[in-house]
Amino acid sequence: MSPYFNPIESIASQTSGTDIPHVLAVMAQRYVGDNPPHGPVYRVTRDSEILKQDHHLYQFPIGSMFPELKEGQRVYAWAKLWVDQAQDFIFHVRCYGPVRLYHNGEKRFGSAPEEESEGAALIKLKVALLRGWNHFVLELGKNAAGGSGAEFGTGNRKNKPYHFLAPSTDREGEEGWIYTAPVDSALKSIPGASQAEASTGAEWLPSRGDALEESGGLQALYGHRPGASAYAWTTIVNNSAAVERVTIEGTAYGPISFVLEGSEIYSVPRRGDFSLQVDAKPGKQELLVQCMASEDGWGFQAELTSSKVELACPRRIHGYDGQWLYLGPFPADTQVDAAEYLMLDTIADGDGGSIFWTTDEPGANIRPFLENELFGRWNYPLGVTLFGLLETGSVLRRDDLLDYVSRHVEFATSTYAYSLWDRERYGAAGLNNQLSHIDSLDDCGSFGALAILADRIRPLKGAQPIFDDIAHYIMNEQDRMEDGALYRHIGVSPSMHNTMWCDDMYMSVPFLCRYAELTGDLRYIDEAARQLLLYKKYLFMPEQSIMSHVYDVNLGKQSRTTWGRGNGWVFFSLAVLLAVLPRENERYAEILSFYRELAEGYRKLQGIHGLWHQVLTDPESYEEASCTSMFMYGFALGVRHGWLEDQDPYVRAVLQGWEGLCDRAIDKRGNLYGVCKGSSWSYHNAYYKHDLGWNLNDTHGIGIVLLAGIETERMKEHLGL
Repeated sequence: MSPYFNPIESIASQTSGTDIPHVLAVMAQRYVGDNPPHGPVYRVTRDSEILKQDHHLYQFPIGSMFPELKEGQRVYAWAKLWVDQAQDFIFHVRCYGPVRLYHNGEKRFGSAPEEESEGAALIKLKVALLRGWNHFVLELGKNAAGGSGAEFGTGNRKNKPYHFLAPSTDREGEEGWIYTAPVDSALKSIPGASQAEASTGAEWLPSRGDALEESGGLQALYGHRPGASAYAWTTIVNNSAAVERVTIEGTAYGPISFVLEGSEIYSVPRRGDFSLQVDAKPGKQELLVQCMASEDGWGFQAELTSSKVELACPRRIHGYDGQWLYLGPFPADTQVDAAEYLMLDTIADGDGGSIFWTTDEPGANIRPFLENELFGRWNYPLGVTLFGLLETGSVLRRDDLLDYVSRHVEFATSTYAYSLWDRERYGAAGLNNQLSHIDSLDDCGSFGALAILADRIRPLKGAQPIFDDIAHYIMNEQDRMEDGALYRHIGVSPSMHNTMWCDDMYMSVPFLCRYAELTGDLRYIDEAARQLLLYKKYLFMPEQSIMSHVYDVNLGKQSRTTWGRGNGWVFFSLAVLLAVLPRENERYAEILSFYRELAEGYRKLQGIHGLWHQVLTDPESYEEASCTSMFMYGFALGVRHGWLEDQDPYVRAVLQGWEGLCDRAIDKRGNLYGVCKGSSWSYHNAYYKHDLGWNLNDTHGIGIVLLAGIETERMKEHLGL
């Protein structure tokens, strides 16, 4: 079998050859360069009955929105979606009444009467998305039985929790849909990629409200609340190279205090006009105004007039062109440090519940959305990717890599509490979509284990509650069989219901081990050992000394499919467990014996180029980099820790594996080839061989290859090679 690229392009062809630190540095730098640490995008989301639900489908309850809707009338909803690359993507629709879907002006779906009911089945629609903007229009009606409305959205809520944006020019950048009132006839034209809303012949809702300057202060946002407080936040931006003295003047509707860069500089005790002078330094300065509600009202309006200095919104909020953000109301006599909330990642305890920053327009809310492909996301393959980067940073003494990993993880941990609130408030969170909605081991264990390690580098904001919640989920909420074995009662798709997967060993065991180290509670290591032996009971195939990928709980039998990475997850997890399992543990001997059985089974299946194959027992299937790396990792740890009785064959297997990866899977730019994409499962190895292809730079493999290289180097140092 030929490598994935011309051999002269392999990293082994370079002067450094297969030098492990060199390979680690090139791969790590490639990854970081391709995934810069961008923060979230802040967008306006308007109060609307068209909201996402838990499954990330938008609901269109036109019956409650328009009780006057008649049979034969239509309501149109319009939004747009940006994609970086053309692709076929699965969307889901559920029809409660007549529904037509248009994509870029072309009809893609029309419901049949039997598809329109309250108990309607979910329909999958494959849409050929274009690179750039894709416009979607739903035409919604009412049928003879009175049914109306629909659900529509992404068919991949775990990995592609797409949110749609308003397409109209006056709402540019807002999240959500615009819509019409009921109309008697069709639109003049269905909007496409470059069509203005005026050309449709319809008036589009929701209507925009008045800003505070036009409506008389904070009462429009928060109502009449004597004694309450709120904060307004802006930045003073000086675009010159010298300090500029400027005047801010306006009208206070109640008592206010100005705080510049943390220090109070001016106050107005009661309603009236004010004027203050500020020395604006070059660059940006944070300005907060504390507003107290009186019987006469509260809030203020202010202006700064200068050719060099201006007031500007402290963060870019797409869909908002105002200068101020607002946080409130807080109960009377409450001490608030507004600086705690300036990172825009924390909810506050307000008067009547949790609150977050908002715009000056009632109903125009601010929300963060994670729109990066990888940085800041929380999912299980990234847990392994960042584990590899973390270890690489430590080995190479690269503080920049350690900082990159810490920033990625802390983005998720610091916004955890916010994302739970966001999900409750808006139906589905705009970030942390898996962490805020844990319903499987995939959602928590792998990344949670990495987060514990990252928290050791430096304490991460908001991390400990996440660790505790994950431990509680695994121990008390994840579905189990009668003997306690973890399994998938409800999977991502119906074909995955009532199954047990090899993969879930890595989604549980490493986290349990690291949480035990964190808390000192050995119950979690005991549980990890118990689970590994339970999985052996259901999935081990002794005649081959390897694992079946899946156990079908409904039928009570193994799939008997010998998928490489599924086996790799088990062996990787075994090595992690053995490294921390006390020798006096009652299960230690059985765990060690299991490790040795699997090690021998895997060693015998190594391919002629040092790599293992996608289907372990089929040398005609492609050479697969992630399982290769996991077997190498487990062997190298076994050599160093003395778990293997005859080390020499395993030492050779590790060294041959590393040479194979550098020759055939890693190019000179640090790109990684031959990593199997995310899988479903099958009773037939042909699925894994022919249907389950590989991706370039897939996150299921990058970190594992880095870890394999690190453990190979440590093994060589241990042996004096």
